[in-house]
Amino acid sequence: MARALLIVDVQNDFTEGGSLGVDGGAAVAAGITKLLESKPGAYDLVIASRDWHDPDSDNGGHIAADPDYVNTWPVHCVSGTEGAEYHPALASDRIDVHIKKGQGKPAYSAFEGADDFGKTIGEVLQAHGVDELDVAGIATDYCVRASALDALHDGERVRVLTDLVAGVADATSRAALDELKAAGAVLATSADVEE
Repeated sequence: MARALLIVDVQNDFTEGGSLGVDGGAAVAAGITKLLESKPGAYDLVIASRDWHDPDSDNGGHIAADPDYVNTWPVHCVSGTEGAEYHPALASDRIDVHIKKGQGKPAYSAFEGADDFGKTIGEVLQAHGVDELDVAGIATDYCVRASALDALHDGERVRVLTDLVAGVADATSRAALDELKAAGAVLATSADVEE
């Protein structure tokens, strides 16, 4: 049995000051770093996903000049830009596997992406014998929700670290956490993580 941490989309464009910044995003980045530094033996594997959208493209209708903020969004996380990079408070040197998603198409779940070798998160988890997955990141009501649901669908035991997520809106974030709990995820905090 092995445990992994999945860090979802802790990127400059999704934190304060970014094109789709959420309140608390920078604190999530710092909190994840604190967890990894204070409990270095807690995880056998650390995976992080990033939106990595193609430049000069609507990425399958995902990006729009007049976005509705439900299915279409302003330009964000374009590959090779500062907005697509990890937030500087996130200890990116602690990440073992880097997943890119949304290349030319909409992708909310980290499970829709792949690493630079073409391996999906599911394949990476299987190769490392991971059966317990902690999930943290941005945004609770979108990509964290979608990623955790896909992990549950894949048969992982999922724990969402509620003090290390930030959402677009309070109501939809609460609804997402309720949905995840009903689907079988455990809601916990970083204080519950054991080495």
